[in-house]
Amino acid sequence: MSGETNNPAAAPQATGAQPRTAGAASPDSAATVPGDLRMARLLWPFMLASAVGLVPFTIYSTFLVPIADESGAGVAALGQLRGLGGLAALAVGSALAPLIDRVRREWAAAAGLAVLAASAALGASGDFLLLAAFCLLVGAGTAVLNPALTAAAADRFDNDAAAGRAATLITATQSLTALLAAPLVALPALVWGWRGDLWAIAALCSVLALYFLLRGRRKAGPGAEEAADKTEHPGYVESFRLLGTLPGVVPLVLVAMLRTAAFMGYLAYLAAFYDERFGLAPGPFAMVWTLSGTSFFLGNLFAGRLLSAERARIPAERLMTLALVVALAALVSVFFTRSLWLSLPLTALIGAAHATVAACVTTLLVRRCGSLRGTALSVNAAGMSFGVFCGAGLGGAGLALGGFAGTAAALGGLTLVALVLARVVARSSTD
Repeated sequence: MSGETNNPAAAPQATGAQPRTAGAASPDSAATVPGDLRMARLLWPFMLASAVGLVPFTIYSTFLVPIADESGAGVAALGQLRGLGGLAALAVGSALAPLIDRVRREWAAAAGLAVLAASAALGASGDFLLLAAFCLLVGAGTAVLNPALTAAAADRFDNDAAAGRAATLITATQSLTALLAAPLVALPALVWGWRGDLWAIAALCSVLALYFLLRGRRKAGPGAEEAADKTEHPGYVESFRLLGTLPGVVPLVLVAMLRTAAFMGYLAYLAAFYDERFGLAPGPFAMVWTLSGTSFFLGNLFAGRLLSAERARIPAERLMTLALVVALAALVSVFFTRSLWLSLPLTALIGAAHATVAACVTTLLVRRCGSLRGTALSVNAAGMSFGVFCGAGLGGAGLALGGFAGTAAALGGLTLVALVLARVVARSSTD
């Protein structure tokens, strides 16, 4: 694959990053990519922690009305608090990005889980100010947790294809959790309420934080600890500079940000579109939401597997470009269609195409960034957090100015710019 032939990992490796964790495959054993089930057996702690990281905000969104009643604030006020999490993720993810590569991945994950445990305990109080703290801490905790878990999973394998597949398995787990978490948290709440859900997540995050803390200490033997002390790490600012010099990394991060903006802006107004155009009430629309979530999960899962093949039929750069073309055509088309039976497959196609782009970005960042992959993934996550805000705002502006045609123009424009940048990424692999 072209992403592998121009892998600049050697450059950042010279600057020093943490050594491979114990249990990583040797070059000989990594000649082929393990199957998904075998990888899942190796990576299940990372996948579980990744899934748990999405649950606090899922509880908050699912029980927004009763939480608002308990706090004495309106639904609109609590809904706006959710934005604090995105701002915290953007700030913390950007500020701490270089540190992800300077500490053991397990310890970074433990810190993120500990913050999530504290946030869930605060949120269970129902107090408005503590709910604001809950939103801030969840955003900050996930900004550390998700890049650390993705980088740690990739570090388990020396082979680029296997490392990329491991990273996409983490992101696929996150998309599956987003699809299934709402019913999973709603059923236990019938017994102990939304507070019980938050206390359960606080306990689970605490246990997982302890597990990753002990796991990090266990893997850092005397020799490894001494080697880590002698490793030359790039400085804080130098990490950003080195990342910017790697071919195609900056446009890749911008592709992720713009793709996220387009997709999240589209999702923000999807219910309103189906209600106005086809008269779908919230109950029937839930099936549309499930269709979109399922297609995103499957697209992420199968694209990651395709890219991990020893001799992939299509390079990641080309697959990303094709997926963006499909996403652009489907997104613009869905807002102009007058047939429900045409809009449904277009909705599924949008989810699958965006998931494919997401898998390509993750794979390429893991392959191209070498020992700086933790920094890259953290910056990428921060950029996507910013994209969520941009997408909702631009989609709403387009809707106000030109109806759903205006939304299609605004979000289609974002996708078009992402497509141009994807071509920049593709050219950088052959320079």
